[in-house]
Amino acid sequence: MPTNFVNSDLKQKVIQLMNELWAGGVNNPMTAIEQISYLMFLKSLTEMDEKQEQLQKLMGNPYTPLFSNSLAQYSWRTVARLSGDPLYVTLSEAFEKFHELPNLSQIGKILFRQAHLKIFNRPTLRSVVSIIDEMDYNNTQKYDTDVKGDLYEYLLGQIAISGTNGQFRTPRHIIKMMVNLVKPQAGQYILDPACGTAGFLIQAYLYIMEQNTSEDSKQDGRITGDKLRPDQHEFLKMHALTGYDNDIDMVKIAIMNLYLHGLENANVKHFDPLTLPNPTDRKYDIILANPPFAGSVNKEAIREDFDLSTAKTELLFGEYFYKHLAPGGKAAVIVPEGVLFGSTTAHKKLRKWLMDECKIHGIISLPSGVFKPYAGVKTSVVAFERDGKTEKVWFYEITGDGYSLDDKRTPQPEKNDIPDLLLKWDEKPKSNNSWYTTREEIIENDLNLTAGRYKPNVYEEVEYPKPKEIINEVLEIEDKISKGLKQLLDKVKK
Repeated sequence: MPTNFVNSDLKQKVIQLMNELWAGGVNNPMTAIEQISYLMFLKSLTEMDEKQEQLQKLMGNPYTPLFSNSLAQYSWRTVARLSGDPLYVTLSEAFEKFHELPNLSQIGKILFRQAHLKIFNRPTLRSVVSIIDEMDYNNTQKYDTDVKGDLYEYLLGQIAISGTNGQFRTPRHIIKMMVNLVKPQAGQYILDPACGTAGFLIQAYLYIMEQNTSEDSKQDGRITGDKLRPDQHEFLKMHALTGYDNDIDMVKIAIMNLYLHGLENANVKHFDPLTLPNPTDRKYDIILANPPFAGSVNKEAIREDFDLSTAKTELLFGEYFYKHLAPGGKAAVIVPEGVLFGSTTAHKKLRKWLMDECKIHGIISLPSGVFKPYAGVKTSVVAFERDGKTEKVWFYEITGDGYSLDDKRTPQPEKNDIPDLLLKWDEKPKSNNSWYTTREEIIENDLNLTAGRYKPNVYEEVEYPKPKEIINEVLEIEDKISKGLKQLLDKVKK
């Protein structure tokens, strides 16, 4: 059976890569991951080009390799033998010229747009190239089919560890929880309009694949999606997933993440949905997102078709979610608590849309430490459907997510409410950490949708001693006091 990433030599090599880059002056993990991405893509591109050449020769078809003529110098096979200045100069040219290649895939063109080599220390560059050259991550016979994806997810975990420049990812266990709330299906269009590293899109893909994998394959440790028809497989990989982000560096990271999960045709691009018109706009069956909090957009730049009179990004994204869900479409999105109780006209209008034109399936209150150490803001997950109106709302309070709620975020598996939430999600019963409120009560409370507002008061019954017992206890105390005073008086007389 193939080896998985955790038990493979690849994990140790990734650690080596990050240590080499850190020692060589590449201290920003985003920059380190970007540079590793370029090099891994160049190696993969070379290997795919060689396989394609061999296949076409076997079939008797003519084939011009990508790395031929003047481009041969940029082949990984050539690069991996260089060192010193020749290695630095060759890779610098490769990074800066690749996006111009007419036969390079669209994902490659985006990845190498405005690409520059930023590993300036020559021995460090030589060492990094050597480590990547030894990494056999494209060998699906040796490793699990998703080992490349696991490799890259591990790399991306370095962003969460450092949080440099405010860049940090939605925790993977929170992403999985949210995907399980909306249960994406094969044939659905899925959107994350603030996709970051594409974690929600990839998890939605993995969920669909797992739900459509036979038990025999699962028992063998393989998620193959073998129950999907060929046309469903094609739709899932070619059309189902769409993601936007206004940070080109994050888009490149997302593209590489998708590529290494076998999703090189996902529609992920550098785009700001709040300010730019989109000629290919459509409605989506599933929206998953953790948009930027507490930011503002220049009012003059906001798209004219927004109805909310606000510059706050969290509210504008809320309107975007609402307007881009197809009838019957479902969303699970993270919002700062202020969205649920804010008193401005824009806050109330957004909540009125959710109440009047959507069914809110649940509001999950997250502990404020979920995004520590980089953000301490209190947040909630709002799960809703674009259908009908909300008659009642089910709230669930997560007090622990399996990690400590301080800056260290150390694992605490015994303090994890997420399995209980998912167990209760379909039936939505009342319990110590879940409760309901009615539409009427929400309207009476100025459309306040915070979980704590409607949490039932729990009174613990205290059992007091009976009056007779209290009286006897008082008499005993008085007797002790009397004896003590008498003894004190005797000592004074002496």
